[in-house]
Amino acid sequence: MNILSIETSCDETAISIMKVSGGIKKPSFSILANNVSSQIDIHKEFGGVFPAVAKREHTKAIFPLTIKTLKEAKIYSENKKIIPLDKKVCKKIREICSHEQELAESLIEILPTIKKPKIDYIAITTGPGLEPALWVGINFAKAIALAFDIPLIPTNHMEGHVLSSLFKEKKVAKGFGVQTLNKVSFPALAVLISGGHTELVIMRDFLKYKKIGQTRDDAIGEAFDKVARILDIPYPGGPEISKLAKEHRKSGLNDEINFPRPMIHSQDFDFSFSGLKTAVLYYSQKVDKTKDEIKKAIARAFEDAATDVIVHKTYKAVVKYKITTVVVGGGVAANTHIKEKLTEKLKPLKTNILFPRKDLSTDNALMIGIAGYFQSLKNKKGANLNKVRANGNWSL
Repeated sequence: MNILSIETSCDETAISIMKVSGGIKKPSFSILANNVSSQIDIHKEFGGVFPAVAKREHTKAIFPLTIKTLKEAKIYSENKKIIPLDKKVCKKIREICSHEQELAESLIEILPTIKKPKIDYIAITTGPGLEPALWVGINFAKAIALAFDIPLIPTNHMEGHVLSSLFKEKKVAKGFGVQTLNKVSFPALAVLISGGHTELVIMRDFLKYKKIGQTRDDAIGEAFDKVARILDIPYPGGPEISKLAKEHRKSGLNDEINFPRPMIHSQDFDFSFSGLKTAVLYYSQKVDKTKDEIKKAIARAFEDAATDVIVHKTYKAVVKYKITTVVVGGGVAANTHIKEKLTEKLKPLKTNILFPRKDLSTDNALMIGIAGYFQSLKNKKGANLNKVRANGNWSL
């Protein structure tokens, strides 16, 4: 089957098309096309993602990017005889895209010029994420599904991060071969660390999830970015914080700053990073944070504290639930220090640990296609378009 997947949960418009075969236990994926339109440069002036701007940019990018992806996948062809869309379909598309009228009119004008592509399912991120951004993708996907009569599969963004980490280590590129998944033995633990989420989720099997812990305030990636702003590092600041921390460790200097490790010894599996961020703020007000060595020392102390909490809670969950596989997902999963410390801590337990490839750690449409495939096995007819909403719940 061919799956068109769409991701617009934050500041990246991502579209991919993959051909999938095999069942739930041994699927194989051939990526026919994969494209991302990033908004990072636009949001730098705001110091973070501004939802109204994200929505605007998604609306501008999503249709042209989809056409480009269809062409690269070689499943795009033009209608020789153009027959306008049925009036009822046009009315419904305008209703669906009532907040994106220009997009609606573009769809109504251009879709009749395109032959129905060989797409079996459309997978769309329905949450969690920024609602204005999510709705652009959702409404666009619903309109395409309606016009071409293709089943629509609502997909959870975090489930996508989990499943994308199962891809074997092989660089994603245009025109590459078959991709397969690493073997997972259950029970597994998903460690989700990103700009918007910090969660521990038990997986008893594919599509069977139970959340056992989450952040009570800031997500770990959010804390990285807030600390970056405290240190006057432009958005996105998380990678730069890690770079400074790494430089400080290489310098051989001692880390004399000792920031708190919030909730590290709590009896549950929840997290809290707001207090850690505040501790960084108070400390930085007492020192000259413009000096490179001080900035590096603060970055290292912060990263060490955040890492210790993630590693300790993960280890405790692995022991308690007799976990055999740990799956780490989300943008912060690319953090080298966290990766090294988690691997080191879990090594004595002989627990298999999987990290996403670098190209799949940030938001992308491939992960939505993977999750959409698994969901399509459960719901072959697709969703009722009238019931598809922005929704952050697991196991849709």
